[in-house]
Parts: sequence; structure tokens; C-alpha cells
Amino acid sequence: MADGCSKGRSFMIPFFLCFGSTMAQCKGTVVLAYSGGLDTSCILVWLKEQGYDVIAYLANIGQKEDFEAARKKALALGAKKVYIEDVSREFVESFIWPAVQANALYEDRYLLGTALARPCIARGLVGIAQQERAPYIAHGATGKGNDQVRFELSCYALCPKIKVVAPWRLPEFYQRFPGRCELMDYAKKHGIPVPVTPQTPWSMDENLMHISYEAGILENPKNQAPPGLYTKTCDPANSPDTPDVLEIEFERGVPVKVTNTGDGATRSSALELFVYLNDIAGKHGVGRIDIVENRFVGMKSRGIYETPAGTILYHAHLDIEAFTMDREVRKIKQGLSLKFSELVYNGFWHSPECEFLRECIGRSQEPVVGTVRLSVFKGHVYILGRESPRSLYNEELVSMNVQGDYEPADATGFININSLRLKEYHRLQSKVTVKQDE
Repeated sequence: MADGCSKGRSFMIPFFLCFGSTMAQCKGTVVLAYSGGLDTSCILVWLKEQGYDVIAYLANIGQKEDFEAARKKALALGAKKVYIEDVSREFVESFIWPAVQANALYEDRYLLGTALARPCIARGLVGIAQQERAPYIAHGATGKGNDQVRFELSCYALCPKIKVVAPWRLPEFYQRFPGRCELMDYAKKHGIPVPVTPQTPWSMDENLMHISYEAGILENPKNQAPPGLYTKTCDPANSPDTPDVLEIEFERGVPVKVTNTGDGATRSSALELFVYLNDIAGKHGVGRIDIVENRFVGMKSRGIYETPAGTILYHAHLDIEAFTMDREVRKIKQGLSLKFSELVYNGFWHSPECEFLRECIGRSQEPVVGTVRLSVFKGHVYILGRESPRSLYNEELVSMNVQGDYEPADATGFININSLRLKEYHRLQSKVTVKQDE
């Protein structure tokens, strides 16, 4: 098994290392972003048919997967080599934590689970291409979706000379396989075992942060998600009747410790903390959404998502940030977060503007320190309290029982000054109305 991406791996790979020598007997070596599912299993065989030597790259990004079985399957299908990298810790620390700091949310609801995973996977994909001196990479992303953009923009940013083979954009591929039924027929013909069956004809993509469901019967937006679709969260109606109360500690806007006040369980390392929150949130049915979103390529799509730990952390971080951050700084930071979310969704993680935003957002998080106490119960996250040594909350100043360092009479002038604009606006409106009535 190959070593995983390290936190310190350089974002930019030297240009001269981005090419391998083309083997005489074939078109060359291609590194395929391989998942073991229907699409990439068929694509692996198809690439072999086209004359490529295929190296399969499978990123362990927290999905439930029998990786050894996936390795054997890829080799049985004709892969020259198989690399399996565990990048789950890197995914949490280098991609999920910046999103938590940003309160990243696309179109007010989507916590960006897939969008955050793609640049992490792409970094490993390009690293293997460099190591193997392969001139090509390939992926199984559809020609209508966002992931083709995310993978390729990341790969081009990290290795500008790399060449991408995108089968779902090649007429000789998509005309041969106009739909999933044709892919399943191809799989059957070539003895390719696949997990997709006609009884569950939707696409799933899982990582540590979330799982997404789309396609098949879900393409009709009025269709309710069928029973048994959800895999990371239980039905809130059947969740425990007793909540879990958690205390989450933050430093610089990053969660560093979670404590369950019920049984005293604690988690401190990034990966263990996130996995634990996934378990707690999943048990209580937290993190489900069913939305129609705007893809970057211009069409609307229906997606169902489960983001258990991410949902808890979104609410917890939002609370501690409001408690510790200056009002005007927070207004600016909210604007940066909107732009950050859009850039991540659209595939621009490895761009100069996104790098700049991460630096700005990271700087804003210096005072975001403290502990949030919350309850997880029946599909919801309830904030119970918070405390911080960097709190801007002044109990004496805000108290209705103590005057504190505040002169109530000063509010009269404050109100008069702020009402001036309103008075002038309505004075003008009155004149306009009278003139129109004449």
C-alpha cells in the first residue's frame, strides 16, 4: 500500500516530472481515479481496450470500503498497478477544518462534502502520476456534472502539463453507453462485478464528511427518497429518546476536543473527533437534506445528502464565532465565506483566489476560542451554552438589572441621527405622491 498524502506535500509538482515516456506497445500509462463502482470499473476495462496501460488509484477518504477487495478487483480487471492511499486525516485537517472555519455553505444548505473531497483526491492522483511518470490521468465523472470540473481544475493547477482522459465526454464512449443500463450490460459481458442493481438505481458517493445520492428515480424532484436509502443516519423518528449532550472546544475556529457529558467520552485528534461526531449525529438522525441545487455547468440537479458531523460542527462553530468575533469583522467574513463556498463548489480549491480567502478566513479565526455546549436529539442540534476567554459578551454592559458603563440617555441622539435618513426619504415620497395625484 502506498503512503498517503502528507500534510506537507507541495501543491505544485515540477513540470518536467509531469510526463512519462510513452510505452511503444500502447498509447501510454494513465492513472485512473478508481472507486470500484460501476462507472470506474467499466472505464478501467474500456481504457485497456483503447490501448492504455492503467494504474488504478483509490483514495481512502473515509468511505466504507473493502479496500483489499477493491485492489484485487482492479488487478483482475487488468490494472497494471493499484495504489491505495489513506488520506482521511489529511482530508479532515487540510480540507474540512478550513470549511468549518469558513462556515462554508453552498446555496444556504449544502455543506460541500463532495466538493471538498475532490481536490484532496486530485492531489493524490497527480502525485501518483508524477511518481509513475504517467502522462495521463482519467476519471469517471459524468460530462454533465460538477466533479469533472473539480478534478480537472485541481489536476491542471497542480500539474499544468498533465493530460486528462474523460471518457464521459468522448463520443466513442457516451454514444456506446448512453445510460447506466448499457454500462451494466457491458459489466455483465466482461464479468465485472458491480454493486449497482436495477432495484437500487441511484448513484452514491461517500467520504468521511458525507454521502450523496442522485440519479435514477431521484431525478424526478417530486419523488420522496425511498425507504432504506439513508446509510449514515437513522430515521429521526426512530432515534433515541434521550439526547447526547456534547461540549466542543475550539481553538482558532478549529475543534480540538469533544466531550460527551453523559458518559465522559472524549476525543481530541482530528480524525477521531470527526468520526465520533459522525457516530453521535448519525445515531440521532442529524444531517439529512434533500435539495435542488445549481450546478456550475448551468443546470439544476436534485441531490440528497447526509452530513452528520459536519452539521454539528457548522452550528457549534457559528455560535462560538458570533460570541467572540467583532461585529464588523464578522460581516466582512460572512461575505468571504459566501465566495469561498462558491469557489469550492465550482472546483477552484487550488486557485490563487481560494488560497487568498483561506488565509483571510484563517486570520479572522484567531479570537475564535472557547467551548460550545449542545444537545443532539431527534434530527436537530440545539445550542445550550458557550464560554470563552476571548468573549466579547459583557454581562454587566448588557444586563437589564445593572446600568454598567452605559448611559441610556445617549441612545436618544443615536436614534435621532439614524432616523434622519428615514424622515428625509418619507418626506420625498410624500412630495412624489402629492405630485402624482395632481
